[in-house]
Amino acid sequence: MLCIWLQPVQAAEPMPVQLATVYQNTVVVSDYFASEKYDGIRAIWDGKQLTTRSGHVIAAPNWFTERLPALWLDGELWAGRNKFEQVSATVRDNTPDDQAWRAINYLIFDAPDQQQPFSWRVQHYQHIVQMINQPFIKAVEQHSFNDNQQLQLFLDSITKQGGEGVMLHRKTALFKDGRSDNLIKLKPYMDSEAQVVAHVAGKGKYLNMLGALSVRTPEGIEFKIGTGFSDADRLNPPAIGAQITYRYHGFTKNGVPRFASYLRVRNEP
Repeated sequence: MLCIWLQPVQAAEPMPVQLATVYQNTVVVSDYFASEKYDGIRAIWDGKQLTTRSGHVIAAPNWFTERLPALWLDGELWAGRNKFEQVSATVRDNTPDDQAWRAINYLIFDAPDQQQPFSWRVQHYQHIVQMINQPFIKAVEQHSFNDNQQLQLFLDSITKQGGEGVMLHRKTALFKDGRSDNLIKLKPYMDSEAQVVAHVAGKGKYLNMLGALSVRTPEGIEFKIGTGFSDADRLNPPAIGAQITYRYHGFTKNGVPRFASYLRVRNEP
């Protein structure tokens, strides 16, 4: 019988967080659950408050969190596909905007437990959400597939609806802090973060605007990103020193991301 109400989690700053590796064709698909990858803000409920994965407290309204249990939960604050900026702006506000929060759901995808495999934890968090019984607190649905073809069809169905991709979580995995192949992300493209080191002036139709960003990866590789910007981005580009997210398709022989395209500033409270 599934036991739901456990002892409260002791808050830590920051809480341990599982991070994903990138999908490889060698993955045994049947060993994993698959779910949609939601493009929102990662939010950890430590039993008392919501925090980002780096430990910053999220100023959610009391009504949003009052029925969450004294348990450790992991999930995503999400307002719908292609609405990341809306969620990000709401979550960064230290004075919660009640109306803005009405548009956000808390999508729970784990109830971390270092003694139980993810297959058990799926049932655990689904039961918790049923007991909370709030329309904006939802359990992420998990799917099982037998092979890469079935998984690809699932990915295609999500991306055609404007979704970002798929997360794979090993069924037998115990909770483990940090990055491992217990958690895998699968997208039609790859993305990563880099730091802005310089602005490159635009030419032609971009005269007196941003032409490209010079960026540096955590590994120290520097390259330029010249696509993916709106006119507003080019008039008010990310500041030097800012962390940005970009998408790309593989690497050159020198390790430079190929066909890099700007996505957004990485804003975290």
